[in-house]
Amino acid sequence: MSVALEPTVVEEIDSAVREDFLPSVSLPDQPVVSIRPPGRWAALNFRHLWDYRELSYFLIWRDVKVRYKQTLLGIAWAIIQPLLTMLIFTLFFGKLASVPSDNIPYPIFAYAGLLPWTFVSNAVTCSGNSLVGSSNLISKVYFPRMIIPMSAVGAALVDFGIGFVLLAALMACYGVVPTWSFLMLPPLVVLTAVIALGVGMLLSALNVKYRDVRHALPFVVQLWMFVTPIIYPASIVPQRWRLLLALNPLTSVIEGYRASMFGRSFNWTGLGISSGAALALFVCSAYTFRRMEKTFADII
Repeated sequence: MSVALEPTVVEEIDSAVREDFLPSVSLPDQPVVSIRPPGRWAALNFRHLWDYRELSYFLIWRDVKVRYKQTLLGIAWAIIQPLLTMLIFTLFFGKLASVPSDNIPYPIFAYAGLLPWTFVSNAVTCSGNSLVGSSNLISKVYFPRMIIPMSAVGAALVDFGIGFVLLAALMACYGVVPTWSFLMLPPLVVLTAVIALGVGMLLSALNVKYRDVRHALPFVVQLWMFVTPIIYPASIVPQRWRLLLALNPLTSVIEGYRASMFGRSFNWTGLGISSGAALALFVCSAYTFRRMEKTFADII
């Protein structure tokens, strides 16, 4: 037999149960945690990124595994891609077109430019599409979104290290002996990574809002290769066009790689301009990325 109780009686019973079984909670006068909007230069808060370094390592490892998953040759593709490109360039530009190479054997001349360019190309392409490819992760949990394009650049850096093994073998085959200028190679790698991250981070943020970036990115990367002295030395460019060529931050960087590997003199003025342009590009990209970051989860 069921007994219907009046609503007021039910409310009195509920309040009595809460008082007997639930502890009384007193709220503090001031909030325990305050969430404030980031400052104008919060994009350069490297300590915040360092706190999520384990996530960055995981994403880099994930990108490397996914890239070579279910492939017959696996990580060997990191060497095959620049190697085959070098052979094609050597045949058409070195042999048929007789493009000069500053008295350096054309195969190793081309590979010394192709290796950093392949790193930049893969890093910019992967980081430019990284946010859209990680939409499920972005919409579910908070972390600094900048880690995603940074991890894509880190994965491309792993391929760069593997491809450098072939460059060392080519240097040994052609009798190229490293000199003290070889010590400039690590700073050049850092400078190349900063350029790739700056471009990739900006394109990844724009790609979330404007999906045209995904279609234009391969075309832009291809054009960028031809305005970079990879298949030709910068010395063959007419003097009136060299200032325009110098606006490309990779111009002095690629020439710096060749100077470091083959013991030639560095263009310190060009490297200084490239370093300043790379730093300015990175700061502007980080600032733009941070300004657009708050809308990623809503529109991705």
